[in-house]
Amino acid sequence: MLSHAEGIRVVYRGLGILAAVTVVEVAIALLANGHIIEGWYMSKWIYVPLMIGMSLFKAWFIVFEFMHMKYEVKGLAMSVVLPVLLLVWGVIAFMQEGGAWRARRDKIKDFNKVQVTPAAPTSLVPSTTKSL
Repeated sequence: MLSHAEGIRVVYRGLGILAAVTVVEVAIALLANGHIIEGWYMSKWIYVPLMIGMSLFKAWFIVFEFMHMKYEVKGLAMSVVLPVLLLVWGVIAFMQEGGAWRARRDKIKDFNKVQVTPAAPTSLVPSTTKSL
């Protein structure tokens, strides 16, 4: 059990780590989009995984430090972590399905753009001229 002073130090240490990671995230975002060095952009293949990795680290740190999961028994910690992994899997699956649905919709939209020339126009109004 931590004393009050030790607990305060742990909280400030955790806030410092989260603040540092957040500052690095903001700096990378500004650098990657050319806001710090004009005309210099970072590849999305580098930028996006870095941002995802740092965000996952912050989420892990908050759950395990501030929600005290690292102090709990392994079974309880896994009962929290495994549903989160299933949630991530669900989001990926829905994004994949949404992309496939959009591709099918665009294909149908392109198919419906094909113009069909109508046959000779017909009129439902009777003709007023008399034929001989």
